[in-house]
Amino acid sequence: METPILAVLLGKSQPFRGDEPSAIGKLPVADAVVVGAMGLAGDEQADRTVHGGIDKAIHHYPADHYDWWRGYLGDVPLLDAPGAFGENISTEGLDEQNVFLGDRFRLGSALVEVTQARQPCWKLDHRFQAKGVMAQVVKTRRTGWYYRVLEPGEVRAGDTLDLVERPYPEWSLASLFALLIGGEAKDRVADLRALGGVPVLAGTWKVRRAKLAEQFGAD
Repeated sequence: METPILAVLLGKSQPFRGDEPSAIGKLPVADAVVVGAMGLAGDEQADRTVHGGIDKAIHHYPADHYDWWRGYLGDVPLLDAPGAFGENISTEGLDEQNVFLGDRFRLGSALVEVTQARQPCWKLDHRFQAKGVMAQVVKTRRTGWYYRVLEPGEVRAGDTLDLVERPYPEWSLASLFALLIGGEAKDRVADLRALGGVPVLAGTWKVRRAKLAEQFGAD
């Protein structure tokens, strides 16, 4: 599976809401970008407690979802180009139904691994100046996802994202998100238990799984 990379995007931390900073405003770059353990060189995250880090080094959001968002939000200039959702990587042809936890991709010359779906926050509503964006991400599972970097390299727009390994084909990101964030845990106790044996899950979501497992008797 080879998927063309439409855009590689970087952002700098800047005032977002009052004095609160954010680097959600990411812009496409034409040159090759170094990919390291903490993400793309030149990219920033304002609050590393919830963004960035080893498990969330690179954010990928499908351009495929933009038409749906135009239908929901109307003619919003943010949707005229990649970067509306703060993504680092934009493609067409991949989404939360056909990307799986633990998928390993060759991203340009780097090797990356899918760690979790994106868990949205209030910043999406503020960025779009519209109530309900975060809620619709949760409802529709149009979340995007994160990678950790297994091997450093370089990537640029026009390179391909090539699937090299799929060790957990039972864990689509849509299903994973529904289980841990979307409210399905109480009806999927066996899945909660099984997820405990998947080591590639991001650390913060391992904690969430453990709490849900304790709550619903899936230890």
